[in-house]
Amino acid sequence: MRVLVVEDEPRMAALIQQGLEEEAYAVDVVGNGRDVMLWVESATYDMVLLDIMLPGMSGLDVCRQLRAAGHNMPILMLTARDTLPDKVKGLDSGADDYLVKPFAIEELTARMRALARREAPVKTAVLTVANLTLDPATKLAQRGGEIIELTAKEYALLETLMRHPNQILNREQIIDHVWNMEFESGSKLIEVYI
Repeated sequence: MRVLVVEDEPRMAALIQQGLEEEAYAVDVVGNGRDVMLWVESATYDMVLLDIMLPGMSGLDVCRQLRAAGHNMPILMLTARDTLPDKVKGLDSGADDYLVKPFAIEELTARMRALARREAPVKTAVLTVANLTLDPATKLAQRGGEIIELTAKEYALLETLMRHPNQILNREQIIDHVWNMEFESGSKLIEVYI
């Protein structure tokens, strides 16, 4: 799953990014509200984590702008604003969920999984190719009924490939969905994992 984190505080952004990447999410971080549309128009995001207090444009305005432009990916507000009126404004601006800082990364990822289940029940259906099954809801892989232990990156790679059966994915597509980073052209990392 590819996630855009919109957070202007570098330390908080780095902590969120690290926590999500450890759970096999591909993460991009943008530090101001003005640039969000550029990022969303240049890549496909499955979810946006959005702070409210941002330089350039507030998270509330960013959320409204995303919805007005027809973007329907789940949006989860992450903010220090904890009053009831703030929560109502956030949800009424188009956010699907609202999480007050500070928070535990486990709660954040649980909410993200819940949003993903609501957003696209088809995406959480068990994926099956031959005798290999993958359950995105539980992150459990099985072959012939036997559980396969996978690292976070192995799981992300397998999920990407299984979501595109009978398709040829190029290196850039795989890197974009699994590692979300630049690789040197001679890198054999993908081949090693496969």
